[in-house]
Amino acid sequence: MNKPSNLALSVSQLNREAKQLLEASFSLIRVEGELTNLARPASGHWYFTLKDDRAQVRCAMFRRQAQSVSFQPKEGDQVVVLAKVSLYEGRGDFQLICDQMIPSGEGQLQKAFEQVKQRLSARGLFDLSRKKTLPKHPRCIGVITSSSGAAIHDILHVLKRRFPGIPVNLYPSAVQGTEAAEQLINALALANRHKACDVLIIGRGGGSLEDLWPFNEVAVAEAIASSSIPIVSAVGHETDTTISDLVADYRAPTPSAAAEILSPDQHLLKRQLIDTQNTFTRRTLQQFQQAQQRLDLLQLRLKHPGERLRQQRQQLSDLTSSLMRLQLLQIQRQDQGLTSLTCRLVRRTPEMRSHALRIEKVYTQLQQRLNASLKHRRFAFEQTVYRLNSVSPLATLNRGFSYLQNQQGEIVYTTQQTSIGDTLVATLKDGKLSCQVTDIISEDTQESPD
Repeated sequence: MNKPSNLALSVSQLNREAKQLLEASFSLIRVEGELTNLARPASGHWYFTLKDDRAQVRCAMFRRQAQSVSFQPKEGDQVVVLAKVSLYEGRGDFQLICDQMIPSGEGQLQKAFEQVKQRLSARGLFDLSRKKTLPKHPRCIGVITSSSGAAIHDILHVLKRRFPGIPVNLYPSAVQGTEAAEQLINALALANRHKACDVLIIGRGGGSLEDLWPFNEVAVAEAIASSSIPIVSAVGHETDTTISDLVADYRAPTPSAAAEILSPDQHLLKRQLIDTQNTFTRRTLQQFQQAQQRLDLLQLRLKHPGERLRQQRQQLSDLTSSLMRLQLLQIQRQDQGLTSLTCRLVRRTPEMRSHALRIEKVYTQLQQRLNASLKHRRFAFEQTVYRLNSVSPLATLNRGFSYLQNQQGEIVYTTQQTSIGDTLVATLKDGKLSCQVTDIISEDTQESPD
């Protein structure tokens, strides 16, 4: 036992050492009691007393911590505070410095939940107009949850089954307890700074309302609302609803359901790809068939050069016959006119009978010369037709000859225009042959006989 010192302590020294002793002896503790003597001065700090049926303790909660309380406490509420044990030196009062306050019991928690819900709804944090659209095919999914919880395993299992190629970034955070809210906020901030993911899943497995309470904190809801990355909230089971679910861009009933929503079905995508491939093949074949039909129609409309020559030769013959008929008709008309004039002249001038005889003689000679000229022209025309027929490609083909064209459609005249392996088209009188050059024998390389 320590002997008392002869030196006396001042009151302030006593209170200071007592404060240090208390703060060193107690870490953060939870204390439950009835809320009384609640005071909210203009400074924003809260001062109140917690009591039970046998004792009471003074408490203080500073403005910053008071602003994070998710419900409106009032006299007589049963609450649980997370606090440090301390002593107010000025009066020597034993007190608690509170960091957090939540209602005690499920009924009080549900009441606090409804108060937070009304408050954030009035601020518009639940409005559909502010919710972001989820990516149809996310390139990377971020998950904010406990690294050792069942939620991350459920998510990875679903993604492996549906679409294993999607990368997943885990931002670990406590999802239950006094430190969970702050860690969730920090994980959200980290994911938004990295910008490596284009969608986030925040959540955990089911639990009691108290277990899920970090996801009902106002600060967590504000962090979700301010995220630039779309967020899917997957907290608890299907029957659980948290403030995070209401603020998030999409609410999934479970973590597994969140993974189902965000991941495409690889089997469905494969079927769609096969259907698309079959459709493309079918349409390509249809286009090819249509193009082939158009080509066949064009080939039917395309006439052979020999056919055009026969048509032109027939047209020339018809025009020549028409010209000869017109010349004969004109000569006959002129002859009739001359005969009529001659008769009239003879009747009027008898002494010109001799001239009429001469005229008749001249007429006869003229007619003979005209007939000779027509005969000569007819013969010349027939010779021209014969020569034209002799140089016609069709006549040449009919005599057993053919002509060659290369793949560009050019006529091949000499062996120097071809090379071994070239494909040539030989045109005969009744069709075409596709030929391949296997050897070239030039007149210069042939050996003369001994």
